[in-house]
Amino acid sequence: MTSTSAHPDPAAGDIATQRAAAVAAFYGTVHRVAPDAHKATPQQLAQVAAALQELAAQQHLFPAAHFPSNVSAGVPVYRLSEERDGRHALYVAVNPPGTSQRPHDHTTWAVIAGVRGNERNVFFRREPTGDPAQERLHETRTVDVVPGTSVTLTPTDVHTIETVGEEPSLHLHFYGLALDRLPRRVVFESREGGSFRTFAAPPGIRHPLIAADDLQAALHDGAEIAVLDVRETGVFAHRHLLFAASAPLWRLELQIDRLVPRRDTRVVLVDGDESLAHEAAAKLVRLGWRNVSVLAGGTDAWAAAGHEVFSGTNVPSKAFGELIEHEKHTPWISADELQERVARGDRMVVVDSRTPEEFRDFSLPFAHSLPGAELVYRIQELAPDPQTLVVVNCAGRTRSIVGAQTLIDAGIPNPVVSLKDGTMAWLLAGRTLAHGRDGSLPEPGAATLAQARERAARVAGRAGVQRIGLEELALLEADQGRHTVYHFDVRTRQEYEAGHLPGWRWAPGGQLVQATDEYAATRGARIVLADWDGVRALTTAAWLAQLGAHQVYVYAPRPGAELVTGPEPVRVLSLHAPAAQIWPQQAAALLRAGQASLFDVDRRASYEKVHATGARFAVPDRLVSFIEDLPPTQAIVLTSPDGVLARSVAAELAQRTGRDVRNLVGGTQAWLAAGLPTSSGADGVLTGDDDHWFSPYHHADLQRRDAGFRAYLDWELGLVEQLQRAGETGIRLLPAD
Repeated sequence: MTSTSAHPDPAAGDIATQRAAAVAAFYGTVHRVAPDAHKATPQQLAQVAAALQELAAQQHLFPAAHFPSNVSAGVPVYRLSEERDGRHALYVAVNPPGTSQRPHDHTTWAVIAGVRGNERNVFFRREPTGDPAQERLHETRTVDVVPGTSVTLTPTDVHTIETVGEEPSLHLHFYGLALDRLPRRVVFESREGGSFRTFAAPPGIRHPLIAADDLQAALHDGAEIAVLDVRETGVFAHRHLLFAASAPLWRLELQIDRLVPRRDTRVVLVDGDESLAHEAAAKLVRLGWRNVSVLAGGTDAWAAAGHEVFSGTNVPSKAFGELIEHEKHTPWISADELQERVARGDRMVVVDSRTPEEFRDFSLPFAHSLPGAELVYRIQELAPDPQTLVVVNCAGRTRSIVGAQTLIDAGIPNPVVSLKDGTMAWLLAGRTLAHGRDGSLPEPGAATLAQARERAARVAGRAGVQRIGLEELALLEADQGRHTVYHFDVRTRQEYEAGHLPGWRWAPGGQLVQATDEYAATRGARIVLADWDGVRALTTAAWLAQLGAHQVYVYAPRPGAELVTGPEPVRVLSLHAPAAQIWPQQAAALLRAGQASLFDVDRRASYEKVHATGARFAVPDRLVSFIEDLPPTQAIVLTSPDGVLARSVAAELAQRTGRDVRNLVGGTQAWLAAGLPTSSGADGVLTGDDDHWFSPYHHADLQRRDAGFRAYLDWELGLVEQLQRAGETGIRLLPAD
């Protein structure tokens, strides 16, 4: 008998994490004793069976709550693990009392081990008849698989399964090849044989479940956890868990490696009603994530259990901003008073703490662009006179509040206020904004830089931010098998692209605080910020530490450190063979001939700005329904701004539908570069706002826009009360200095 490992210590983590570790140990044994699933010998399979029995003996790892038997759609089968190519697939089969299956084969070897109950396996010998469509079956042996026992099946074995006794049976089923990759399996009409037919994998293979109350407890047990909502972002935004990050099912291949980089992280997938999450779980398991569960009943069940449900995006960060104003009484100025001061020519500087791209889109006519992480670093160049009033604004409330409080906590000598309700309030008062302005950032001088460093260090120290050197960083990275480490560079895009540490991601500091869930979905993980100037990383780290979801460190790169240039690379994972490619001119010709339909699958906002003439917009998870009625001979061409998402979606759509699906090489950017006809506007949008939380700023009708502004501001103001109802959040604000 080959041992996997000692039984996990029940105190070593939650059951799902213990189970994942035990399954990984089992797979380690399998790879050692039977590395080639297609050529496993009887002797090797005997060792695999012994290892599977040892795994099954750890009954506490397979609680009924995680693998319920009362599933309406047939006998539930739960996927625990499966390698990307479909080999070595491990399932939990739960059979209610009295259930049975007709005689069938598997066309691959299988091993079954008992966890609970009795799964009776009856084996048959096949005998040909004069009719090639019929065979006789003769019973040869019966094996009762109970706890402590197992049975091994060859690819040609025919057997039935019956649950004997009055309790559900729960057994581990381990296959040389995954169930949905066995199209030649046959099932007979009766135990005597007769006609037989091929049959598909069980419909709706499921994944381990976690109940709402157990998830609530897991969010506060101190261990790492990532809760991912797999609906499209616009759908997610209407109703979701506070600490869920948006990770849409069809975009997982692009997002998951950055959101949850450690493959052993405890991941819980959420949707509205458990209708999408199991598809996402299958994808993650096959991509290599080893500890994946699904919230039983989805957000509906979470709400039914009495837990708070939120709307909006980046809610933890936005609620954080409201809590800052509520507890620290961040001073503010109204839009009317600001206008009066501007008209009087008061000594005042207004800084917009949003991103440069957002500033260019629209801004107060007299504001300077100064993104959140740049405030302490550069403010004294804009307001050197300590008598100058500094007003911080954003589009709504959060970044105005956080930005103003950043300067106040840093102790700059100037009076500082936030613009109450940001540019929304400015527009609600009937005023206008400027568009297309580029805000250059002033470089700090030696004296002001020294002051900024001192201020940033003081606040970071009070917040408990840890500074580390090369040796400490190496220790964190050496421990990445057990603890997630995110590496972020918080400088401007231009500085990052001019030279950054290899493997470090770009996350401008203000955005990292404003939208933490978009960068680091694993709560309890370690975040390390690269400190190039002694100010921006420390300022950002201080807020992240107070937000309370992560352990935060600051690392100053050594002089002469190796750097790489250019934008942040994005790693795109893949499960399917790539779909065919098509070049813009070829696609245009097919469209003109009526031989293709073109769909843009990324973001509605990008589509409305400019899209290929003839294209329609649809979020990926609804594409299947839109192409069902298209002529079967018509090609389906997918595009996205740069073609990356379209390539990933095309591969999956082709695999699901068997249609002629192609991705546009280079995406819409290549279409534009080729000089092909383009259009703009919302004509052709098929899926409304499913892909994003619709901003009131996009309304052309001013009454609808203003109503949207008021609703949004009311929503933000109500977040503090919602947080109080939600219970413990981990937020720990610094007391007044």
